[in-house]
Formats: sequence, C-alpha cells, structure tokens
Amino acid sequence: MANFEFIEALSQIARDQNIDEGELLIALANALLAAYKRRPDSAEDAEVEINPETGDIKVWGLELDLEGNVTKEWDATPEDFGRIAAQTAKQVLMQLIRDIQRRQMYEEFANREGDIVSGTVQQNDNRYTLLDLGRVEALLPQAEQIAFERYEHGARIKVYIVEVRKTNKGPQIVVSRTHPALVAKLFEIEVPEIANGIVEIKALAREPGHRSKIAVASNDQMVDPVGACVGARGSRVRNITNELRSERIDVVPYSDDPIEFIQAALQPARVREVQLNEEEGIATVIVHDQQLSLAIGKEGQNARLAARLTGWRIDIRSENEGQEDVVAEEVWTDGDEVIDETVSVTDEAVVVDEVITDAEGDVEEIVVAEVVAEDEA
Repeated sequence: MANFEFIEALSQIARDQNIDEGELLIALANALLAAYKRRPDSAEDAEVEINPETGDIKVWGLELDLEGNVTKEWDATPEDFGRIAAQTAKQVLMQLIRDIQRRQMYEEFANREGDIVSGTVQQNDNRYTLLDLGRVEALLPQAEQIAFERYEHGARIKVYIVEVRKTNKGPQIVVSRTHPALVAKLFEIEVPEIANGIVEIKALAREPGHRSKIAVASNDQMVDPVGACVGARGSRVRNITNELRSERIDVVPYSDDPIEFIQAALQPARVREVQLNEEEGIATVIVHDQQLSLAIGKEGQNARLAARLTGWRIDIRSENEGQEDVVAEEVWTDGDEVIDETVSVTDEAVVVDEVITDAEGDVEEIVVAEVVAEDEA
C-alpha cells in the first residue's frame, strides 16, 4: 500500500510542529500495532513497518523462540489495513503530537531551571498569577510574589525559573519574583562584563521589594567592578531597579579581607573600626555617633543585609559605646568630693564606688558604681 500523500503530510506536520519525523513514524507504528492487536485474527507476536519514502505500511507476523529471538516472520498485513491505518492515524496523530510537544517543552525548560524569562500576565487570583511564556504557561505563586506588587493583565515582567515539574498535561513551570538570583540574572543581562566573566558576582543578599546588596569583583585590573555594574550615570543599575519596581540596590566591592568586606557591605555608612571574633563568627563594628543609624538602617535592614552578604554576625556600636575606658565630664565619689583626675569625652557622669591611690596619693584606680547622664548626676 503506497501512500506518498500520507508521508508528505506527515513530513509537513513534523516541520510545522518542530518534531522529528522519524519519531512520529515510530509513534504511529506503535499505534497501528495496537490497532492490529485488537483484531481477532491477529498474530500473537507482530510488528508494524512504515517505509519512510513510500509510505508503504506492512504488518509482519513473528514466531519467537524461548529466548525471544525471531525464528520465522511473514506478511500478516490484513486486506483492509489501509482503512484501519487511516482511521488510527487520524485519531492518534494529534495526540501523539501533543505528547511529543509536551515532552519537548519539559526537556527544554527542565534545562532552564535557574534561568530568567519574560512572561505576560494572563490571570490573577489569590493563589497564583498565571504567565504566558510563549509556548507554555508559568505559575507565579503568592509566596513568590513581592508583597506590594500588582500584576495587571497584559503586563510583561521578568521572572526567575525556580522549578519545572513534569505532569500529564505538560510541564508546570514555577517562577519567582522574590528569589535573590533574579537580581543576579538581571545584572547578567544589563552588564556585559558580568556576562563575559570579566566581573564576577561574589555574594548577594536581598529583601525583596525593599533592598538588595550585591558584592562584585573584577578579574581584570583595568575594569572597576562597581563602576561596570552601576553604569554611566547609574544607567545600568537604574534599569534593574525599574524592573524590580524601585527596589534599592547597593553595589559594593568584594574583598578577601573580611574587615574590608564588612566595611564595604555596611555602605553607605562609614565604619571607623572592625574587630573580629573568628571563633564565634562575630564582627564588632565601631562607627561614629552620626553614622550609627545609617549603619543599622531602617528597622535594622542595612546591618541585616550586610550580615547575610558577608556571612558574619555583625554587632554595630557607636564610637562611645566602643570605648573600653569609662569616660565622663566629671567623676563623683560616693561622698561629696570631686576627683580632679577625670577623663573628659562625653556628657555622662560616673558615680564612683571606690578610689584607689598609691603611696604618694596619686590615683591608681577608680572603681565605678554606675554611669548616669550629667544632668542626672
């Protein structure tokens, strides 16, 4: 049974749907074999052969030995198999195409976990937002959405592929707007130096919708990593901020020296001193009094992000809190006498419990009972 039109139509479908023609022929042969097996006069063992050049379809009856080897074969093609083939092809072909497309889409997107894609908002409800990615749809769950963002129908947004699940209805793609890696991927798109490996993202910390800190280093001494990421007049980082709906982004230089890295991570605050306790992983940071609130940030955000970025627990203290010696304008004893040997730095007063002098009457040690504000002393 020659059927050139059938083969030509099959080839056209394969081209239009971007499906391998040989794969279609194999799937169709399996469907035809299943149809043949339903006949009462079918051979116990058989196979269907489709000639890819002529469209000739044959059923071969097989006789097998105990080990499954073919010992005899014969042409078992029924006289009316052309009609059966036509009906089966019509019923099965579209289902086969859908199954193959689903598998191809799954394989395509399974390799894209951790990638960034653009999608168009299709539908919103309390559980998720549905995005059209072109050939497939994606789910943006409520937990992966930035709290105050509103996604209008038809709006185009960039998302990060978190997971690709295989289902009977095709791949289910779960995406995110809150994942820290979304920021890194946006920098790869905007900054050619990151895409080609000249500038490297060393660390990233994010509080979605509010603020991110990203530490970068350069593999080329002639390239400033921070400048490359910020761009001329801040153009590159501004594009990322706009995509993230005005999320603030701090780009800081990475350093292998933890002290330098912690100082950079706390920008825009200026740090006076960093003391490291490597055993406990704690960094005590001393800043000027005027810089304390800036270093901590609104509701502790700057310090929190710096800790995540560097991997150190950060204890921020003002310059006066960091003083090891007790300082005061005046020192009072528990009597009324005022000691002359005082240290003058702050407007606090020290109530002294005991004053220890040497043999000549010079003060050697002052035992402090408490520290109070001068106007309370």
